[in-house]
Amino acid sequence: MNLNRPDAALLEALARRLGPRGFTTAREDVEPWLTDWRGRVRGEAAALLSPADIDEVADVVAMAAAGGVAIVPQGGNTSMVAGATPPADGAALLLSTRRMRAIRAISAADGMAVAEAGVILSDLHDAAAARGLRFPLSLAAKGSATIGGLVSTNAGGTQVLRFGPMRALLLGVEAVLPDGSRFEGLSALRKDNRGYDLRQLLAGAEGTLGIVTAASLRLVPAIGRRAVAWVGLASPEQALSLLRRIEAAAGEVVESFEILPEDGLALVLRHIPATRAPLAGRHRWHALIEAAAPAGAPDPGEALGTAIAAAIEDGGARDATLAATEAQADALWMLRESMSEAERIDGLAAKHDISVPVSAMPGFILSARREVEAAFAGARVLAFGHLGDGNVHFNVRAPARGDDRAWLAAEGAAVSRMVHDLTVAAGGSISAEHGIGQTKLAEYARLGDPVRIAAQRAIKRALDPRGIMNPGKLVPGL
Repeated sequence: MNLNRPDAALLEALARRLGPRGFTTAREDVEPWLTDWRGRVRGEAAALLSPADIDEVADVVAMAAAGGVAIVPQGGNTSMVAGATPPADGAALLLSTRRMRAIRAISAADGMAVAEAGVILSDLHDAAAARGLRFPLSLAAKGSATIGGLVSTNAGGTQVLRFGPMRALLLGVEAVLPDGSRFEGLSALRKDNRGYDLRQLLAGAEGTLGIVTAASLRLVPAIGRRAVAWVGLASPEQALSLLRRIEAAAGEVVESFEILPEDGLALVLRHIPATRAPLAGRHRWHALIEAAAPAGAPDPGEALGTAIAAAIEDGGARDATLAATEAQADALWMLRESMSEAERIDGLAAKHDISVPVSAMPGFILSARREVEAAFAGARVLAFGHLGDGNVHFNVRAPARGDDRAWLAAEGAAVSRMVHDLTVAAGGSISAEHGIGQTKLAEYARLGDPVRIAAQRAIKRALDPRGIMNPGKLVPGL
């Protein structure tokens, strides 16, 4: 698809429509948004557009479409795959939704919030909590990730086990399509059988089919009591058995089940201040488990504690601690949430966000680690993640006491190719929750199902025939 560079006439028209708060070409304003979250990919943009509402978004998109000029939508710029980074040629317009910050409604009767695209996730959490409700999606970037970006990437996080990813929490969407037309789909009908679901099509589309301007989101009752446990285990297989045991005993109150290896915990204890080992002795694997229930429901800690105690008694677990206070619970979560930071402090790694069937995850972690470490001398695999949904963060660290940057430059591509091949062979996906963006596009083209990719290309061409929406992302060849 042939795209044009924005000419002076278009830039002047955009400046008039958006005003000084909504339009800038000043280098100091544009510069912070040209590099991806992980600092690996850098682009350029002819201008930074910051519309304040859907009317301005629609006009901007219509003007760009008429000129055949590309638009790169951006929310909090927290993409892990450079999905919101403009192309390097500087021909695209960067459109930020960060000025669209209104939480339009919170309805306890409907169990729903309507939030604009630029609303920060943590702000939605706070607004829902003030009404005795909660939005049950959380992730490490909650202080900067925005609702529009979370919808567009079908964000996951730590509570997918119980509530599913963003798609499962998305009740309605308002968006501007690539021709500037508006899709008014915020009405949160629980039954709506009118054919293709554009709401779900936009979720996970990474801004390639339109710009999400607002979303209707499912809310649930606020947590009345939660229970957080840390368990020492002998193996990932033991962790999966423990998960199934706890689910049988406690039911749907289990919201999170995270596993991490001994060497991962050691990195956190070494590099992150004010952390300490949660258990006495050494354990090859660890599980962090959270169960929660609304006010008035049975205490989830009783069922959780009983199931873990039974597992220890019959050899299904080695040791455990159950947080007695909220401070202790937060300290346990800090160990898990600091894993990526501790790893980054320790050195560079080839990182992979992958998923496999839940039943296959324990065996995959062990076998893939053996194969990768055997193929790349000195490489050290750190695999951890969300056992309840099969999401593995499979990170391959450079050999100790070497030049990690040089090793990653020399071996990183081959490492990733092998990890992705092993993932696909196990019936998995090369993208569990981070998306495809730019950085996984070539691997997706190599390994993706041709039928799926052909269908995605057809949808893209149908809705965005000029190819102006976030080009070079998600869809191979477009």
